[in-house]
Amino acid sequence: MKTYWNLKEQQNIKTINRAEFEVLFRTLYSNLCAYANKYINDVDASEDVVQEVFFKLWNKRESIEITSSIQSYLYRAVRNSSLNLIKHINIREEYKEYNKREIYYNKTNYDDEIFATELEHKIRETIEQIPPERRKIFIMSRYDGLKYREIAEKLNISIKTVENQMGKAIKYMRKNLAEYITVLIIVIMTFINTLFR
Repeated sequence: MKTYWNLKEQQNIKTINRAEFEVLFRTLYSNLCAYANKYINDVDASEDVVQEVFFKLWNKRESIEITSSIQSYLYRAVRNSSLNLIKHINIREEYKEYNKREIYYNKTNYDDEIFATELEHKIRETIEQIPPERRKIFIMSRYDGLKYREIAEKLNISIKTVENQMGKAIKYMRKNLAEYITVLIIVIMTFINTLFR
């Protein structure tokens, strides 16, 4: 039975038996773990990588072609496995961040939709409470987009009357929608802050 390995020379891994493999494992395990840890910076993960490399080497020993020394082969295999693990971790972290953003975005959109629906309902309700003539002037101005002069001509009243009625209507709307306006400002400011982070 082979009790040592000349690690610098190419050797036939296909004919290795379990006892010889254990010698190889004990000889290189600690150094390979330290080597993996330089890449991964996680002792447990480094040990997992090295154990996996040895596990694959043992299971595929009959089909693996090693053209360098066994030591070179194992160091290269550990390096590649470490880099693959780092890549996998980075992808997983990016995916987690993406999911967080999506959840936040969807929740914000849902909350915004609820708020917008509630605000629209409250606006309609508040407009309905304005006296009929004043309401008509307000709707013609704000919804139909007519100028004060055009409203005055259509309703056969003075521009001054239109201005007074609009002033009272706007004051009433502000008073009754005050809590919604405050929340709307907060939502807008939060959105702006998110954009410029």
